[in-house]
Amino acid sequence: MKERVALIESALAESIPAEWNVPERLKDAMYYSLLAGGKRLRPLLVLAAAEATGAAFVPKAALLAGCAIEMIHTYSLIHDDLPAMDNDDFRRGRPTNHKVYGEAMAILAGDGLLTHAFYTMSEAAAASGLDAPHALALVSELSAYAGARGMVGGQAADMLGEQGVTKLEELEYIHLHKTADLIVCSLRAGARIGRATETQLEALTLFGRSLGLAFQIQDDILDLTGDESKLGKPLHSDEKQQKVTYPYFIGLEASREKVGQLTQAAVDAVAGAGFAKPGRLLEFAQYLMNRDH
Repeated sequence: MKERVALIESALAESIPAEWNVPERLKDAMYYSLLAGGKRLRPLLVLAAAEATGAAFVPKAALLAGCAIEMIHTYSLIHDDLPAMDNDDFRRGRPTNHKVYGEAMAILAGDGLLTHAFYTMSEAAAASGLDAPHALALVSELSAYAGARGMVGGQAADMLGEQGVTKLEELEYIHLHKTADLIVCSLRAGARIGRATETQLEALTLFGRSLGLAFQIQDDILDLTGDESKLGKPLHSDEKQQKVTYPYFIGLEASREKVGQLTQAAVDAVAGAGFAKPGRLLEFAQYLMNRDH
C-alpha cells in the first residue's frame, strides 16, 4: 500500500497540466485539499481491481482513473466542510479549504476538481486501449456513481436526514450512496481497464456495496470505541452532533456482527467470480474490517 500510495501521490501532484493557464490561487486551493493525504482508498481499489483480472492492463490508465475518483472524493470533502453544510474548521488536522482560501475560492476549488475528474477519466479511457463502448463506460459510470443517483444523492439524503432519520433503511440508503457508490465506481473502473467480464463486474459491484456499507458502520463503531489520537477527532462526535448511526439503531455488538457479515459477503462475491489474482482485494476486505482509524 505504501508503494502504491507513493505512485498515487506523485500522479495527483502532476494532475493539472503545467501548460494550462490556471489562476494561481485556484490551483493552490485545488492542490491544498487534493494533496492533503488520507488513505487513498479509492485509487488503491482501482489498482487492486485492475490487478485482480490478471490481464495485461495499462498501469497508467488505472492510475489516471484512480486520480479521477480521488478528485471527486476530495471535492465532496471541500463542499461538505462549507458553512452551509457541515461547517467544519479542520480536516485531517489542517484548516479546511474555506478557512484558508475563503468560501468563494473553496467552492470554485471543489468545482474545479469535480470537472477535472472527468477530464482525467477521459485521459484514462484514452490510455486504456479499450474499444469505444468500454472506454465511454468509464466516464459514464463516474457520472452516475458520483451524481444525483449516487454520492450526491447520498449527501442530500444525509442533509435531509438531519431533520430525523427514523428507519435503518434510510440510514443504509445514505451509507450506500454517500460512501459505497464511489467504492463501487473505483472497483468497476479498475476492472474495466483490466478487461473484466460482466460477471466479474457484477461481483465487484456486490463487493463494493458490501465493503462500503461495512466501512461506514466501522466508522460508527470507531466513533464510540476508537483512539482519538488515531481518529483525529474526539470520540462520541456523532452523538454530540445528534447523528443517527448503526449502533444507535441496533447496538454496538450487533453493529460489529454486521461488519463481519458484510465483509464475508464481499469476500464470497470476489472468490466466486473467477478472478486470476483476487488476493489484493481479499486483503483489502480484511484490512478495512480490522482498521482502527
